[in-house]
Amino acid sequence: MFAAGCYVGRMRTTVTLADDVAAAVGRLRRERSLGVSDAVNELARRGLASGSSRGRFRQRTHRLGLRIDVTNVADAIETLDGPAAR
Repeated sequence: MFAAGCYVGRMRTTVTLADDVAAAVGRLRRERSLGVSDAVNELARRGLASGSSRGRFRQRTHRLGLRIDVTNVADAIETLDGPAAR
């Protein structure tokens, strides 16, 4: 991991980059003679411009035939896990 300091407005903040991201920042800095903040901003802008490659997330559900009243969480847990769960 690589931690880099940068400024958000007038506030200094620290960002921890994953190894692959730090490597991409390093490559861009060497190729274009950029500072850390400029390289991170450029990569972030590229990511934002590319949009999402994934489709919209949809939670899939399945009917299990089990109906539990969850208005009382403790009773629901006891129904599912037994009285020892309390």
